[in-house]
Amino acid sequence: MAEEDDEIRSLTDPDSDPESIPMFFDRNRHICYLEMMLELIPSPYQSQEINRLTLAYFTISGLDILRALDRVDKEGVINWVLSLQALPRDEAELNNGQFYGFHGSRSSQYQSNDTEDAIPNGSHLASTYCALSILKTVGYDFSLLDSTSIVKSMKNLQQHDGSFMPIHSGAETDLRFVYCAAAISSMLENWSGIDTKKAKEYIINCQSYDGGFGLIPGSESHGGATYCAVASLKLMGLIEEDILSKSVSCCFINVPLLLDWSLQRQATDGGFQGRPNKATDTCYAFWVGGVLKILGAHKFINYGGLRKFLFTCQSQYGGFGKIPEQLPDLYHAYYGFCAFSLLEEADLSSICVELGITNGACARL
Repeated sequence: MAEEDDEIRSLTDPDSDPESIPMFFDRNRHICYLEMMLELIPSPYQSQEINRLTLAYFTISGLDILRALDRVDKEGVINWVLSLQALPRDEAELNNGQFYGFHGSRSSQYQSNDTEDAIPNGSHLASTYCALSILKTVGYDFSLLDSTSIVKSMKNLQQHDGSFMPIHSGAETDLRFVYCAAAISSMLENWSGIDTKKAKEYIINCQSYDGGFGLIPGSESHGGATYCAVASLKLMGLIEEDILSKSVSCCFINVPLLLDWSLQRQATDGGFQGRPNKATDTCYAFWVGGVLKILGAHKFINYGGLRKFLFTCQSQYGGFGKIPEQLPDLYHAYYGFCAFSLLEEADLSSICVELGITNGACARL
């Protein structure tokens, strides 16, 4: 017991010897952390109430990665997620230009009434991605889902340049929502809600001079945006398994530059950064590591260095912090689990990198 206490203290003590940091993945502690989050979200998350569905995605899919999905009340989760779906009352309402996906929480969901007044619809593209990911993870039969309204109304969100906005009432447009649309289409096995030719052109226009991708054309390359671009192309069937062996002239994106930019994001401490001259961060081990995995270039990652960095971000409470010696949060915890899955950690489920859920979840339908 004393030895375990010493190990825990060394994870958070800034004066501790880096060599004394436990070099093991504390699976049981991570499961306890996610179980706690499944039952009661701490008060600092109050500002994220509108994104409750996203927090649930991190928790439930995280437990699936940890091979602890048996801790989840699957029927209860299914009923709750389905209750957040925005459904048109009739065909005329489906064609009114709105998006009928999933709300992020009760906070953005207005209850129906007995009048004929229109009900404000706050369903969101990212929330819909999270909802479908959860349903896939818990094994829900998608043939029972009203997917037609999702796919048909998603067309309303695509812009002339190929990008997507997340809600029909107007919002920013960038690669994040192109990715959400592609992932939704892939999970529903229905691509009629997205003009893939336009989406492809938008993605191409987002590649920067240095090889990475910015969120919008002309913006700075970023690890998260680069993942969204590459994963979207993979989901659309536009990136082949052996793309690195192809001639440069055969590719519509600059793969050599992309590879070079991605590999340069691994810093001397072993972690990955999202942009040049920025600090390393747990989540980029997945965002950038995932890009390298999709490209078939993950063999070039310094696995030992990355593992050592991630262990310094592992919390004594379970989960991962953004950086070493920082308290854990669900976002970085989830992508820490994803990163260790990419590193083929024992007793973890493998993940489908381009969808952000386990391969087991993909095969459950």
